[in-house]
Amino acid sequence: MTFDRPTRLFVVLGGFFVCNALIAEFLGVKIFALEDTLGLAPFDWNLFGQSGSLSFTAGVLLWPVVFIMTDIINEYFGRRGVRFLSYLTVALILYAFAFAYLAIALAPASWWVGIQAEQGVPDMQAAFGVIFGQGMWIIAGSVIAFLIGQIVDVTIFHRIRRITGSRYVWARATGSTLVSQLIDSFVVLYIAFVLGPQQWSMELFLAVGTVNYLYKFVVAIALTPLIYLGRSLIDRYLGPELARALTERAAGREDPAEK
Repeated sequence: MTFDRPTRLFVVLGGFFVCNALIAEFLGVKIFALEDTLGLAPFDWNLFGQSGSLSFTAGVLLWPVVFIMTDIINEYFGRRGVRFLSYLTVALILYAFAFAYLAIALAPASWWVGIQAEQGVPDMQAAFGVIFGQGMWIIAGSVIAFLIGQIVDVTIFHRIRRITGSRYVWARATGSTLVSQLIDSFVVLYIAFVLGPQQWSMELFLAVGTVNYLYKFVVAIALTPLIYLGRSLIDRYLGPELARALTERAAGREDPAEK
């Protein structure tokens, strides 16, 4: 049995997985207002004695895609595939931020600093540093939360799979995402803003974490059909026999090399 197609599939899925995670990290510096973006009236939430609008980091646009990719990779390549890509992603995120800080430290060309003054950016060096120089606590919180979330996701995914077998794809995919995102939502905020220099109160931490998770909860449910679409496209690409062999190996039931 040839493994050319599975290898290409793993490279493509892994590439999108890592790329989306990296982009989400760098986009996370922007905070957007969901109500204004959708043209809706402000939604003033009130939780744990705190109130506010629906504001999120731009990274939330891509993190759901990352977790969908996690479930699809999990389906065909199992724990080892997801863990390998998760550790690789963390290493590359740290690598990217290391070079971002190196770039910030470079002495800017004098003509470049004010080149966008007419566009409302009087100091390009300061803007570059603010955009790419995220605080160490935020980076640490994001990376640790991502890694914990991935480990929890893959564990729950396979526990549900052992119970349900090949049935109920939505249960193992969406179920594992909902639990892992619950942990991710609170871990990143706790490390970055409670332990970090901002020293958020527990009430603010719980309120913001709850709002962030509810958003991710809704998005995870809404994107569930994409899991089925992804499976359909991959099964068509691999062919039914090879697709079944891969999913059985991922589930720990059979080694396709012996088939």
